[in-house]
Amino acid sequence: MAWTRVNKQGRLKIHELAYRAFLNERAIPDYRSVEGNISVFILEREEGEVTHFITMTYWESLDVIKGFAGDDAELAKYYPEDKGFLLEYEPRVVHYEVVGQS
Repeated sequence: MAWTRVNKQGRLKIHELAYRAFLNERAIPDYRSVEGNISVFILEREEGEVTHFITMTYWESLDVIKGFAGDDAELAKYYPEDKGFLLEYEPRVVHYEVVGQS
């Protein structure tokens, strides 16, 4: 079965469209270029003045994730450009094994 990697991020609403474009133009192609990446989903939710983003990536195996993320696979990875958008940085990500799908 596959594995999913979940990274939560929050940022200012005023930059919502720019950050969304950045994720689609830079982050998604980067993830997709890694052998063993199955798919990428970017989720967005507005909450008052803050828009929350969650990046969910799906991988063939936990070993593939470690090849992408390094030995400490739960350490979050950020782009230098993220500092211009994000209000906070979640230091860790969470992995889940996919045990069912349709």
